[in-house]
Amino acid sequence: MSSTPVDFGKPVVVSRGPSWSFRFDVRTAVACAVFLALTAGTVLVSLAYGTYEIPLGEVIRTLLGSGEGGTRKIIIEWRLPRALLAVLFGAALAIAGAIFQSVSRNPLGSPDIIGFSSGSYTGALVVMLLTGGGYYQVAAGSLLGGIATAFLVFVLAYRGGTQAFQLIIVGIAISAMLGAFNTWLVLRADIEEAMLAAVWGGGSLNSLGYEQLWPVLGILAVLVPLVLATGPAMRQLELGDDAAAALGTRTHAVRLVVVVLGVSLTALVTASAGPIAFISLVAPQIARRVTRSASVALLPSAVLGAFLLVLADLIGQRLFAPVQLPVGIVTVSVGGLYFVWLLVREARRAN
Repeated sequence: MSSTPVDFGKPVVVSRGPSWSFRFDVRTAVACAVFLALTAGTVLVSLAYGTYEIPLGEVIRTLLGSGEGGTRKIIIEWRLPRALLAVLFGAALAIAGAIFQSVSRNPLGSPDIIGFSSGSYTGALVVMLLTGGGYYQVAAGSLLGGIATAFLVFVLAYRGGTQAFQLIIVGIAISAMLGAFNTWLVLRADIEEAMLAAVWGGGSLNSLGYEQLWPVLGILAVLVPLVLATGPAMRQLELGDDAAAALGTRTHAVRLVVVVLGVSLTALVTASAGPIAFISLVAPQIARRVTRSASVALLPSAVLGAFLLVLADLIGQRLFAPVQLPVGIVTVSVGGLYFVWLLVREARRAN
């Protein structure tokens, strides 16, 4: 076995064996480490600051098992599950965004732009308002709604092949129609149910705890390795269907699998916290630029998405304290500016 620096235009280490090879991207590893450190630091700050402020040193001691009873209750039982869910949801949304941007080969191809998030929200609303289902029923409705929307978008956008532009335009149209339908569902509901749905529809981590954390963690433990396993096939799909097929990739099967995985990640977040926009759009693009990756960057996107959502939740909690903003409002406010910049950039590139 040998380990030799190779010039790929950025620092890369390649190891080769008799029947295998491994390429280690130094820049990607450093970026992931920086994003991870930022995430950990933001989590510590979110655990320390609230209605009752706790010194960072006391927070660290409590996490290590030496905190006092009252402090331990505040940090471990109240604040920690929310912070961990923000990390998990941010990573899930960013991975979903990376999947759909890779499949569509377009930076606008995130689930909240092309309608999949709206479909998951519709499925959850139908179960919540019309059948009164619990958490797992809402999660199932969210998943079915997202998958049905994805199927509809791909069918309507298919014209002898799925073009990125057609996919995005059809997705935006479907998203607008589902948004109108969601508003109608809320308006026809009882006042208490409508208020609950409206608050939940803003994308909020309020009132979430360990009851939601453990199922989410278990589902992500299954979905994330499956997504990572499809990473090489997604990179081949970015070359185009003909080139990918020539390399032995079953293009239709791979696309179906990754779309289902991406919709599942989006539906998981929507069922628990409501629709949280723009993390899926922003995180993969920033991660791709930081790492200078020519293709989908799943791990950097996941870690950056976790940081962005934890930071957005911290801003939502403290900006107008003691009033807490839903995290979805913060991500929409910040992500909207990025979306405008991205649209201007794409328009200039087209010209």
